[in-house]
Amino acid sequence: MSPSAISNGDSNDVSVNGHQASNGINGTNGTNGVNGHHTQKLEFKTFCNIINNERSCTSKTRHNINPATTEPNAEVPVSTREDVDKAVVAARAAFKPWANTPVEQRGEKLRAFADGIESYKDDFAHLLTLEQGKPLAQSYQEIGMATTWLRAFSVMKLPEDIIEDNEERQVINRFTPLGVAAGIVPWNYPILLAAGKIAPALYTGNTIIIKPSPYTPYCDLKLAELGAQIFPPGVLQALSGEEDLGPMLTEHPDIDKIAFTGSSATGKKVMASAASTLKRVTLELGGNDPAIICDDVDIDAIIPKLTILSFLCCAQICMMIKRLYVHTSIYDRFLAAFTAHTATLRVGPGIEPDTFIGPVQNSMQYAKVHDLYTQIDAQDWKPALGGTVPDADAAVKGGKGYFFEPTIIDNPPPDSRVVTEEPFGPILPVLKWSDEDAVIAAANNTKMGLGASVWSNDLERATRMAKRLEAGSVWVNSHFDVAPGVPFGGHKWSGVGTEWGVAGLKAYCNSQSLWLKKKV
Repeated sequence: MSPSAISNGDSNDVSVNGHQASNGINGTNGTNGVNGHHTQKLEFKTFCNIINNERSCTSKTRHNINPATTEPNAEVPVSTREDVDKAVVAARAAFKPWANTPVEQRGEKLRAFADGIESYKDDFAHLLTLEQGKPLAQSYQEIGMATTWLRAFSVMKLPEDIIEDNEERQVINRFTPLGVAAGIVPWNYPILLAAGKIAPALYTGNTIIIKPSPYTPYCDLKLAELGAQIFPPGVLQALSGEEDLGPMLTEHPDIDKIAFTGSSATGKKVMASAASTLKRVTLELGGNDPAIICDDVDIDAIIPKLTILSFLCCAQICMMIKRLYVHTSIYDRFLAAFTAHTATLRVGPGIEPDTFIGPVQNSMQYAKVHDLYTQIDAQDWKPALGGTVPDADAAVKGGKGYFFEPTIIDNPPPDSRVVTEEPFGPILPVLKWSDEDAVIAAANNTKMGLGASVWSNDLERATRMAKRLEAGSVWVNSHFDVAPGVPFGGHKWSGVGTEWGVAGLKAYCNSQSLWLKKKV
């Protein structure tokens, strides 16, 4: 997943807070050739809710900031309960006609949606970097993954399972759409994780309302505005708002399914709120992923991979490596090579060339990471790299941005916060191990269980160790490999249910057992 492998193409200036947009002006008609759909060129200066395929403004607005500069971005709507009700009514009205649309046609619409996103990839990439902060190459990468997910889901098969078939009867297990879904999307990967909810929901015949994070509303609103040119009214909608918008959706009596990606603490609240109306829920929550490095690895070969898998997107990915366990016999050589390679990663605004680590995305997360950095001296942790506590006032008030230098902590106590908590920022503990049973126990000693990995040239040994790890995704000699056809979910406090793959399709469906008596 190295951004260096991504071809950026020609970049258009995108508009946030007065920046020039190159893909047209609101109200300009045109055809952009999205699978033959007659479309209106999107502009990227103004942002509205999308309700029933119409741009819907609100009397109250708010704005987010560019985390690299703390300058304000454009105004976005603050949705009310009335806006939610309108969107739900539209989604409910659209549900039956959409569910009755042949699945092949639903797939065609998803492919057209992917084509549309691709046609605006420069605008989306620049907008994503301005609102999320990630380097431009990583923004292009996210857009490419989103279109891959949409196209992959558009041709997936959700077969009916024939459980029994004899002279007397046939029993079929089939799957029917739930109805109206709401997708609550986080701020780290707003395009990919929106697409990862939109695709299975719509492909299985549901309608969906996307609620982006208040910190990153811009790209998701434009996704829905593009979708309004492709899908029937009410099928795909988006609402922007403040912290009260999520509860309006989770408690709404006419929403059937909540797909939430975010923290474990918020996931518990979502689950509790959804319980009052017995909504189906899928929760993809936090992680504290361990990676176990065995003594037989080729250090020089794996260091570049491990560096990316520890610090991509400023380490603001739930499935990044958060704890690195290195065998004692190679620990010193490994740590020296790892810190040297990490020190070459450029920190800076995402729009600047060669940046690999951008800012932490928002003030809330900045405060959490800043507090953890202050513990380095307070707890006498030993930084092998970095460790400088940035000036919070300069970052927040002085327009310096929410930046941290990558920091590696050398063998901290196993009960220290940097080991037991998910930092969601560029600080990583590296710990020693010598006994296989002990390191497996240490890796599993967490309430989280999202991902884990083992690195070894002995595949039999690595597989044996991997099968003992308590996580929803476990890798050997890699980490953070994901694919649209592979189920993705967490164990323990890292989630409920799975997304993606056939299992992800079924998560948007009711299971129905159909009994067919062949003789009366």
